[in-house]
Amino acid sequence: MHVTNTLTNKRKLALLIAAFAAVYLIWGSTYLAIKYAIETLPTFLMAGVRFTAAGGILYAWSRFTTGYEKPKFVHWRASLILGTLLLAIGNGAVVLAEHYISSSLAALLIASTPFWIVLLSWLFMGSGRPSNKVILGLAVGFVGVSLLIFGHNTEEATGTGGQLFGIIATLIATLSWAAGSLYGTRSVAVRSAAQSAGMQMLAGGAVLLVAGTVSGEWSTFDPSAVSTTSALALGYLTVFGAVVAFTAFSWLLKNASPATVSTYAYVNPAIAVFLGWALAGESLTGLMFAGAGVVIVSVALITANNKAKRYNNEEVNELHDSHTPAAGGRTLSATA
Repeated sequence: MHVTNTLTNKRKLALLIAAFAAVYLIWGSTYLAIKYAIETLPTFLMAGVRFTAAGGILYAWSRFTTGYEKPKFVHWRASLILGTLLLAIGNGAVVLAEHYISSSLAALLIASTPFWIVLLSWLFMGSGRPSNKVILGLAVGFVGVSLLIFGHNTEEATGTGGQLFGIIATLIATLSWAAGSLYGTRSVAVRSAAQSAGMQMLAGGAVLLVAGTVSGEWSTFDPSAVSTTSALALGYLTVFGAVVAFTAFSWLLKNASPATVSTYAYVNPAIAVFLGWALAGESLTGLMFAGAGVVIVSVALITANNKAKRYNNEEVNELHDSHTPAAGGRTLSATA
């Protein structure tokens, strides 16, 4: 019996390490993968294909797992709202922004999502005044975001390079993710996490495809001009960035503490910055380094406060992203 328990514990430890590695490395690399994908692929059509395909895979897989249920209209309505807020606007804005800013800066700005969740919950959902530690985290976070913005070559950001537009688009993405995460805590969801995520991806992907069509991307899309790098990046974002990472994240939420799982919010930006520097030649200014550190401290102050757990980006999504009994953890997390 002792030998059996030891083997079981070792197997679980190996699975935990593998799952954390998947979440850290994959979600940390999706920002750079997006940059490569949109080099020769249309912005919204690329994102739409990614989530429609990933959603189809997850939904089909859920049909063969326990917990699957025939979705009702109310489930699809909630999935459409969540898919629009989290993926069509949230992820779509990031993809658009990466035409104008580095993948590193996009990842660092997205890291501020937890304190937008706290702020929106406090101001518009009657959640009550956050603790002093959380308020401190909010203040620190705003300072960090300001440093990131002003540290990202202010002259270029206000010039023809359009970097200011990219920064604004990314901040809109964080607000949309925060709004979607909070909505997810009160929406009606199916029991299966994979099914719920699949439905959200299908809905969000459809909205992105419509956006690409309306914006005229089909008329300018030339399949013969798509590079191998962009095609591989799209495949990576679909299979690994959406399906594999989500599956690993969902498993972690059931087998590790929320506080431990939430560490991805601190690790992913660091990985994104490193990959952007090592593979794409992206650079950071001194102010951006300072801003990155301040944002991470802010997120730590907010998510480490036990009394504020219900605001935590991960807990607000509980399943999926993490975190909330009301949503069954079935909303997608704030990552590209």
